[in-house]
Amino acid sequence: MKRLRIPLVIVLLVVAGRTFDAGAQTKTNLHSFGSVPNDGNTPYAGLVQGSDGNFYGTTFEGGTSTNCDGGCGTVFRISPSGTYTALYSFVGYPSDGFYPRAGLMQGSDTNFYGTTEGGGTYNNGTVFRVSPSGSETNLYSFLGSPTDGATPYAGLVQGSNGDFYGTTYAGGTNGLGTVFRISPSGSETNLYSFGGFPDGYNPEAGLVQGSDGNFFGTTLTGGTNYGDGTVFRISPSGSYTSLYSFTSSGGAEPAAGLVLGSDGNFYGTTVYGGMTNNEGTVFLISPSGNLTNLYWFGGVPNDGNGPEGGLVQGSDGNFYGTTFFGGTSTNCAGGCGTVFRISPRGIYTSLYSFLGSPTDGAWPNAGLVQGSDGNFYGTTYKGGSNGVGTVFRISVPLNPPANQISRIQKSGTNVIFAIPSVAGETYQLQYRNSMTSGIWSNVPGESVINSIGSILTLTNFAGANQPQGFYRFAITP
Repeated sequence: MKRLRIPLVIVLLVVAGRTFDAGAQTKTNLHSFGSVPNDGNTPYAGLVQGSDGNFYGTTFEGGTSTNCDGGCGTVFRISPSGTYTALYSFVGYPSDGFYPRAGLMQGSDTNFYGTTEGGGTYNNGTVFRVSPSGSETNLYSFLGSPTDGATPYAGLVQGSNGDFYGTTYAGGTNGLGTVFRISPSGSETNLYSFGGFPDGYNPEAGLVQGSDGNFFGTTLTGGTNYGDGTVFRISPSGSYTSLYSFTSSGGAEPAAGLVLGSDGNFYGTTVYGGMTNNEGTVFLISPSGNLTNLYWFGGVPNDGNGPEGGLVQGSDGNFYGTTFFGGTSTNCAGGCGTVFRISPRGIYTSLYSFLGSPTDGAWPNAGLVQGSDGNFYGTTYKGGSNGVGTVFRISVPLNPPANQISRIQKSGTNVIFAIPSVAGETYQLQYRNSMTSGIWSNVPGESVINSIGSILTLTNFAGANQPQGFYRFAITP
């Protein structure tokens, strides 16, 4: 019977002349708003990567319409390399929305859906649909109190049932905001009206659907502890539970929503609070409402503070986010903002400090999105060559260091290998019987082209039935 013999040597082939620094990152300014005619400006929201590989977003102001001071806002598209297209300019009240504060989400029909803070038939905001080519449809105009929500600050999430769910900052029975459901055709239902103390109220952020089918979100204010905000759960039919009330020492005013981590917990940020300088926090909370503070921001000159945006879990398992203020730059009052990384256990790294105009963005109001190329993309509210915001890309090498085989094990008749990868590179598992002679052969079908930077797992099927073997990865850019 043939037996697996663990190779005495595992060789790693690295591209000649290349080095990998886990502490280095590269930031690139892709677009400065206001640099083309009728361009948008001052983006509050982040980006979403469409199924075509491009990124889509909104700007709060700008565009071609003169019905709003500073323009009514826009929808734009930008490629990973920075090719920018203004897709749509909002017209404003009464036929259209204006001032889209939130970003977009791509529905299962490939169209993008979003909200505007104002405009529509009743001037209380709208829900709209826009195609990837820029054809826009106003789906719903909010009625306002007491029967409906008003002034949606946040975007939408598509539930597993195909409907969209969101929040409004105001409106509802008590004028303090709502949770609503809307079908892709525009049929809207008010699910819950926030009531104020001891309930939460004025939700600025949207919702995330948990693995149990319920939706989870935050309110900026309200709760049982002097109005520092809450975390809540609501079912698709509207059954509501307040899970947690923030305290100033443990975090206050969660302006951003939650992200569901791979461990089943939710992660988020607060703008204020914390045990040090009242500069904001990062927290995790279980689906049942058990909250743990992971980090308290310190502020200038060495740290960020005031995170307005939420988190995204990267392919390396860490979470990435931005702070509106702080950092090392003195070009902005209070600092120009930062990009940071934090592990699920709270290990924190400040990755980048924005410099401000004219060479860089300033004051990132939104979180990041990880592209299919492994890089992170985002927007800044101000800064850039025209002082009205930017789109940027930041490349962050993985931690732990990539390109070192981290695990080899037998599984039945197979041999399984794991390797932390670098985004954009191709990994081919290779094999031969001797370290001193013979040709390295590609293991058939075990190649990953253009890795997005995650830990790769490749298998030599039935490799345990072979004689002694030696393995390596051929890595090419």
